[in-house]
Amino acid sequence: MARFKQPRANKGSQKWIQILINEKPDILNKQLQANLNMHENEKIQWLSPRGEDDYAEYRDEAFIEKLGIKLELYPPKDFWPRRGPQWDALGKSTSGKLFLVEAKSHIPELVSTFKGSNQTSKAKIISSLEETMKRFGVKTDFDWLKGFYQYTNRLAHVYLLRKNKLDAWLVNVYFLNDAEMDGPKTEDEWKGALRLLHRCLGLREHLLQKFVVDLFIDVTKITEV
Repeated sequence: MARFKQPRANKGSQKWIQILINEKPDILNKQLQANLNMHENEKIQWLSPRGEDDYAEYRDEAFIEKLGIKLELYPPKDFWPRRGPQWDALGKSTSGKLFLVEAKSHIPELVSTFKGSNQTSKAKIISSLEETMKRFGVKTDFDWLKGFYQYTNRLAHVYLLRKNKLDAWLVNVYFLNDAEMDGPKTEDEWKGALRLLHRCLGLREHLLQKFVVDLFIDVTKITEV
């Protein structure tokens, strides 16, 4: 089972997402509910990373099981090889919304490139990325394996859940004022980097908003008593 126990983190985005989920979920919930115009009575349950669950993070079939869903129309094995995205957090709402979370504390964390060597797996990934690109109106001459691969593979998996008629969302949590990681102090700093990321991937923000929620959370607010 693709479940990965984690230590109690002492710095960076892993530290802050663990604290948010386990100690200050209201901070995360309020922003998420506001961004999605959720009814005030709609509750959010955070399934990972939970302290009582070894702060475990999930991937592949394990994240699907953790969310309590089935992908019967379009099975994940036909879409992506093993060792897919390992989610920083997973949650669901009482109405059935599914939240797949990626957390960042500093801008260099946005950068990543595909490094796999198995050609069969690579071909399957390319095919699924190209399918995702078409859904977002992106020309396939953009290379989604380079530069921002972590972003594109997360987006592809949310698209897979949507193909299976599930109300899934990619929730990007961008932390502010993480001085230890020399992270951005303002939303504008993050948004400037994200505009560049979107441009490099050929993504249009008005289409992304139907699948993606970007939250900006100040770590100094998390530490307030």
